[in-house]
Amino acid sequence: MTPLVLLSGWGCDARLWQLLAEHWPSGMTATTPDWPGYGARPPLSDPGSLAELADAMGDDLSPNAIWVGWSLGGLLAASLLDQLPAPRALVLLGMGERFCHDEGIPPTELTAFRQAFARAPQATHRHFLCWQLTGEPDPRAAHRQLRDLLGDDSGADPATLAAGLDQLAGLDNAGRLASAPCPVWRVAGERDPLLAPRLRERADHRLAGAGHCPMLSQPTSLAACLAGIAGGSAP
Repeated sequence: MTPLVLLSGWGCDARLWQLLAEHWPSGMTATTPDWPGYGARPPLSDPGSLAELADAMGDDLSPNAIWVGWSLGGLLAASLLDQLPAPRALVLLGMGERFCHDEGIPPTELTAFRQAFARAPQATHRHFLCWQLTGEPDPRAAHRQLRDLLGDDSGADPATLAAGLDQLAGLDNAGRLASAPCPVWRVAGERDPLLAPRLRERADHRLAGAGHCPMLSQPTSLAACLAGIAGGSAP
């Protein structure tokens, strides 16, 4: 099977993917590099620079792998198609061509969130981690799982988090994905509160009983879906 590179989203480091480990089929290889500014990885001098990001992530994002970008991770991975050799395929998990959508998260709501983050970054970050779980079958159980994985503080660099919100507001990959240099797969939880309904319906694979964080609520289904893509056929 083609190896996978799993890329986390805003506010969560690579520990988020740990629950998938026991669900991979034999022969499946998956790496989980942190973005700069997350985990033990130092932040970029300019956290908003895609050129710096490409330089930092070049060794992790192999062209012989499938890049799986969740949420902001999908937005960034698609943006790096202009900066790095193309992968075997790109999987956008819980993300469309852009983040904001009038039927999903409108620009005004993201603006208010960015303002709240500027005033109280830690409290706003904690609020987001809870809020993104509202589409899961048991949000409280999903939140306990997330806290067990990340602890009370994800350790993300504040400047990197602020730059990530700017990227959520400003990055638009519609042009890149319209002429993508590799196959692009869209995977979504059928109850994802961050995606517009039409984007969930257009997804190549919809995960039943999942919201924005299927790696917490539906790890078996998500692992099977990604392994199917890596093996050349999706379940």
